[in-house]
Amino acid sequence: MTDVNESRPLPELVRGLITDVTGLVRKELDLARTEASESFTRALGGIEILGIGLVFAIGALGVLLSALVTGLTVILVSQGFTEPGANALSALIVAAVVGVIAWALISKGISALRGSNWKMERTTTSLGNDANVIKEKMS
Repeated sequence: MTDVNESRPLPELVRGLITDVTGLVRKELDLARTEASESFTRALGGIEILGIGLVFAIGALGVLLSALVTGLTVILVSQGFTEPGANALSALIVAAVVGVIAWALISKGISALRGSNWKMERTTTSLGNDANVIKEKMS
């Protein structure tokens, strides 16, 4: 049995190879574009939900923190502090605690956004497979 490619002239084989490689590159670019679009859409949806949740959380947190400052002021006044001094100290204590919590949460959120959400694993794997096929055809 003879291979079909053995009877074809070299320029025709090269043209066929170029056509195949060009088509392959186009398909890989389409895959990369589709995969990037899917990742972006998922990230955008998550960011929208995060933003809406943050608006509600900020409102609730403002009310809660005001109540904490007022409660701590009452405790400090009962311990002998003047009301203005107790109010200022309460606000500083609550702000410091909330600041530490906010810093920890923001750091964790930034780390999550830098994670694997942007890796295009299917495209990378497919390009590796295509490179192997091209190497085999060139041999």
